[in-house]
Amino acid sequence: MIPGPDLRLKSQRFREEREADWKRLERLMDRAEKRSAASLTDEEILAIPVLYRSTLSALSVARGTSLDRGLIDYLEVLSARAYFFVYGSRSTLLERLGGFFRSDWPAAVRSVWRETIVAALLTALGAVAAAILIAHDPQWYHVFVPEALASGRDPAASTESLRAMLYDGKAGDGLSVFATFLFTHNAQVALLAFALGFAFCIPSILLLVYNGATLGAFLALYFSRGLGFELGGWLLIHGVTELFAVVLAGAAGIRVGWSLAFPGAQSRLDALAAAGRTAGAVVGGVVVMLFFAGLLEGFGRQLINIDLVRYAVAGATALLWLGYFYGPRREQAP
Repeated sequence: MIPGPDLRLKSQRFREEREADWKRLERLMDRAEKRSAASLTDEEILAIPVLYRSTLSALSVARGTSLDRGLIDYLEVLSARAYFFVYGSRSTLLERLGGFFRSDWPAAVRSVWRETIVAALLTALGAVAAAILIAHDPQWYHVFVPEALASGRDPAASTESLRAMLYDGKAGDGLSVFATFLFTHNAQVALLAFALGFAFCIPSILLLVYNGATLGAFLALYFSRGLGFELGGWLLIHGVTELFAVVLAGAAGIRVGWSLAFPGAQSRLDALAAAGRTAGAVVGGVVVMLFFAGLLEGFGRQLINIDLVRYAVAGATALLWLGYFYGPRREQAP
């Protein structure tokens, strides 16, 4: 429908009376968005809320009197831009990352402490069950450890070849391939344990038990050859971080699945959304842990061949993560 002459005249007068304020607000928004709020003077920053309220009032009048549709669309966009400047967060990317590592991630990890204990116990249960079964029948080893992961490190291997994997520089290429495969395996388990948590956390539980069984199979093999202490140092120098990451990812998956199965007083959708925010923060940090574990695996474990030094590095990383997540924190000023 084409507006009549009276309406067009009314719209033109309405625009002429207020357009200077709209244009000023638009220029300020352009500068703030293209550069930053720091490019504005104190006077300009104080003027923006006033201009925003004036524009919002003009938008209300324009809608109420059915003025030009193009004018209404322009005012809606301008009001939305000013709204996000006035009421939205203007923190920089570095500030957001700092807030995540300083408080958001540790708080999310602490909030899933029950699920973390359950995930750790499930991993330990898988390790103990696999070790007991292999102690009675070594053929169980092949059930828990895929051939690609074993790469000849199985009950048929000699004790000396198993020892060489831990120390002998001549076996470095094979060791690197095996270490990379092991890291990739654990990273996949970690991400799947979180991603499949929505299925009432059952896949997450199974993955944690399976990952523990794989670990238990290696431990059973090396302990049977009197190399348990040596394998512990070889694994833990990066395994403390890597296994902790897997446990946290599993805990995040359990939190999501449990909230879906038992939402409590909330609706199932609200409970799932709240659990998803917490679990997402936990897993966002797990990716960082896996990256850190990869560095330890690629450098520390390959370069350090002294058992006690390996255990010292493992102990230091354990204290680092426990202190970071669960240590006392200074309250932030409001």
